[in-house]
Amino acid sequence: MSVFQQLEMYLRMPFVQYALIVGTLIALCSSLLGVTLVLKRFSFIGDGLSHVAFGAMAIAGVLHIMNEMLFVLPVTVVCAVLLLRSGQNAKIKGDAAIAMISVGALAVGYMLLNLFPTSSNVSSDVCTSLFGSTSILTLTQLEVWLCIGLSVAVVVIFLLFYNKIFAVTFDEDFARAAGVRAETYNLLIAVVVAVIIVLAMNLVGSLLISALIIFPAVSAMRLFKSFKSVTVCSAVLSVSCALIGMLVSILGSTPVGSTIVAVDIAAFLIFSLIAKVAARQRKG
Repeated sequence: MSVFQQLEMYLRMPFVQYALIVGTLIALCSSLLGVTLVLKRFSFIGDGLSHVAFGAMAIAGVLHIMNEMLFVLPVTVVCAVLLLRSGQNAKIKGDAAIAMISVGALAVGYMLLNLFPTSSNVSSDVCTSLFGSTSILTLTQLEVWLCIGLSVAVVVIFLLFYNKIFAVTFDEDFARAAGVRAETYNLLIAVVVAVIIVLAMNLVGSLLISALIIFPAVSAMRLFKSFKSVTVCSAVLSVSCALIGMLVSILGSTPVGSTIVAVDIAAFLIFSLIAKVAARQRKG
């Protein structure tokens, strides 16, 4: 059986179709907010919230909560708000607040999984949560529709408040002077990022989520300069890398999350090379 025949066979399977739909939507949402986070130097907030989501998932497992997302999502959103508030506190700087919450959540989550194991192989459970697994291929219809609903909500919010997010991203002080409620939109960004983090847990795992958010944005910035161009390029690149990564993972039986990130890294290197060649041609 050729690769194309094998791929055609897989694409007929409903669970593969579900995975591709959800993975595409997650990649799209991640790329939209990724540009804002990189420009505002909030890149590590994704990393911090992913560790919080891991801790919340561990608690949900210990409490035997059937639908983990209904518990993990509100906890992560609350922590996103706390991170934003504490980051504005003069006593605790933003990077310190992120480090405290993320490391604390990671440690508590791992401790709970060891004290109250939900299966006989704790190491496998932890590795799955941190680096992703084939769980994206075992999504139920309810989980798929929930992911679709949340993803659509994220895209709609971004489009509705695009101008305000743009203003807050580039010059927060000027935005305030122009009457934009910067704190409100910073809070909105933090909440939306928390939603994206929870959605991406099944795709790439908690340790690799930051790569899904940052790499497409940074790659797009190598070639484009305007906010709109970078956002569009980042979205197209993120979706393309996610699809390629998932298909390679399915065909090659490689870890889904790691494969997607590897494709993102390859895309970044290609974009960097193109940018260097273009710069030399302009000088020449």
